[in-house]
Amino acid sequence: MILTREQALEIFKRRVSVRYYDPARKISAEDFAAILDFGRLSPSSVGCEPWQFVVVQNAALREKIKPFAWGMQASISDASHVVFLLARKHARYDSPAFEELMDRRGMTAEERAGAFERYRRFQTHDMSIADDERALFDWASKQTYIALGNMLTGAAMLGIDSCAIEGMEYAAVEKILAEAGLLDPEHYGLSVAATFGYRVRDINPKPRRDASETVIWAE
Repeated sequence: MILTREQALEIFKRRVSVRYYDPARKISAEDFAAILDFGRLSPSSVGCEPWQFVVVQNAALREKIKPFAWGMQASISDASHVVFLLARKHARYDSPAFEELMDRRGMTAEERAGAFERYRRFQTHDMSIADDERALFDWASKQTYIALGNMLTGAAMLGIDSCAIEGMEYAAVEKILAEAGLLDPEHYGLSVAATFGYRVRDINPKPRRDASETVIWAE
């Protein structure tokens, strides 16, 4: 099914950041599996997929996180689903992560050599991030935001509400997730989070700058 332009725009207009969810309404397993797939199937730089999605449904664990997640104080308990998006650490062109990438693509030895050189130049020359762990992590985190955006919009297409969350004490939340066995701090770090569910109150339309203030054309 292909949406009309008007239908697609209506979905984007309806999607707003929801802070209060109806605790009695839960997202079906099938719909949430689709939302996770919207993230999993998202594009990423050189197809590296430097992410993991941690879905926290355990009520006690949510309450443990709550004091350190001020951006979801009003929603973490009532949201149907809460997801923490992790970004890969040490995502350098010569790391095992890129070996796995080439394995997934079934590259021949010759293709691997060419890809390795492209990835090396991309990180060492084009973006100049290869020798800076923080820059590498920030690059990986950028990719998680592509997945996040697709999960939020995909949820809206299913009539499901959501909110992206950056308002957290990152070190504290990472520690809790690591202690619960949900995050390997050697290989992943917390990038962003999102809540999903069904709004419990009406929300005013989101204000946005006019296209004339946002879009620059070169013709």
